[in-house]
Amino acid sequence: MTTATAPRRVLVVIPAWNEAERVAPVILRVRRAIPEAEVLVVDDGSADATAAAAAAGALVVRLPFNLGIGGAVQTGLRYAADHGYDLVIQVDGDGQHPPEEIPRLIEALDRTGADVVVGSRFLGEGDYRPSLPRRAGIALFAAVLSLLCRQRLTDTTSGFRCANRTALRHLAEVYACDYPEVESLISLRKAGFRVAETPVRMAPRAGGVSSIGPFRAAYYVTKVLLAALVNAAAAPAHTRADIERRAAHACVPPNGRPQ
Repeated sequence: MTTATAPRRVLVVIPAWNEAERVAPVILRVRRAIPEAEVLVVDDGSADATAAAAAAGALVVRLPFNLGIGGAVQTGLRYAADHGYDLVIQVDGDGQHPPEEIPRLIEALDRTGADVVVGSRFLGEGDYRPSLPRRAGIALFAAVLSLLCRQRLTDTTSGFRCANRTALRHLAEVYACDYPEVESLISLRKAGFRVAETPVRMAPRAGGVSSIGPFRAAYYVTKVLLAALVNAAAAPAHTRADIERRAAHACVPPNGRPQ
């Protein structure tokens, strides 16, 4: 007799800051690409009508002021952890991350047995072409993090990611605020999580202004590298095994019999 397996609960988290004109089309595309998922937009203190635009098609958490991408994503991860989701996918609200590529992230997570899969722009698919300075910075980050994480990484600044239940619980507690994409990879690897990349296509921003302009590029690169080195030298707050033990104990009531 075959026991039916409960379907996985999937949450797509969309951090958005002043994306009123772009977030609704992104939500629509997410729902078409993965109709079984729920969608959560984290409005990161927008000054425009981002929350109203998102409310028609998604759950909305509205932050009272701008926390930045790290704080917005961590808010979504904490929501996912608190509500028992099995998978979380991060998708930007500006149109850069094609929701049609989400199934590829999930397939890679299942195929590789990884805890987190990062969508990479630089594994041979798509025509994403960043500016030369930006590409040089990305290459530098990739080289440094490949060394620190002891595995080859090609797109350490990609925020297009899929995480399983154990990894999202870890990230919900320790997600970095300043340079989250880079620092979270180091945090995951130090804690014993498995990280994989899969090729995805990405588009230029559909509109708006990047949070990192050309005049801040050198400053940004220096700060990110310093943060990465400090993070790599610090002891992990907990390990993957710690998270799993904690989750197992949470399922055992006071009478000692598992639920």
